[in-house]
Amino acid sequence: MFNASAYHNIQKYCLEKQVQLVAVSKMRSIEELKDLYASGHRVFGENRVQELLAKKEALPNDIEWHLIGHLQSNKVKYIAPFVSLIHAVDSLALLQEIQVQAQKNERIIDCLLQVHIAQESSKFGIPKEEVLDFTASIITSNYPNVRIVGLMGMASFVEDEKQISTEFSQLFSLYNQLKISFFSNNNYFKVISMGMSGDYEIAIAQGSNMIRVGSKLFS
Repeated sequence: MFNASAYHNIQKYCLEKQVQLVAVSKMRSIEELKDLYASGHRVFGENRVQELLAKKEALPNDIEWHLIGHLQSNKVKYIAPFVSLIHAVDSLALLQEIQVQAQKNERIIDCLLQVHIAQESSKFGIPKEEVLDFTASIITSNYPNVRIVGLMGMASFVEDEKQISTEFSQLFSLYNQLKISFFSNNNYFKVISMGMSGDYEIAIAQGSNMIRVGSKLFS
């Protein structure tokens, strides 16, 4: 069930901190999402392409859809016509396929580079020590239909808030390095997507300006 009170509290906090709230809609019913929509929210995030497509068909057209989960290259073609932001670019192969499909749809698709900052090896992302070289290879290649607008990362799933804070701080430092080294002459590299239901306040304290919250919005 959609928790309107929790949503308004989190949204108010985000507005005060100048942070974009992405409402994570995975595993939520259409009715729950309609209630969220009726509260005025328009930015939704899905982890799986198939679920995103089904919900897009059932919900109003003015929703801004973000693909926030791991994305397989063979699924890019299904979301390329409409997706607003892809959060999890973690390989050149995926980037190349996004370029192909964006060009076919005569679009420029905004993307975030996902950086591996957590201890868990199961999490996806570009290793921290490879991000600068990875970005350099993008800059020197030809991806006219892809726009890298920032970074995304997930902290370790632990109770140690100091560790979580340190991992987010590392991502924010990388973000600043990339902005200075590669994106100083543009105004679109400005998104740092970090923080979920359990750690978004820590993430915001470390510089996040986009959080992905799901379970806290429903009860």
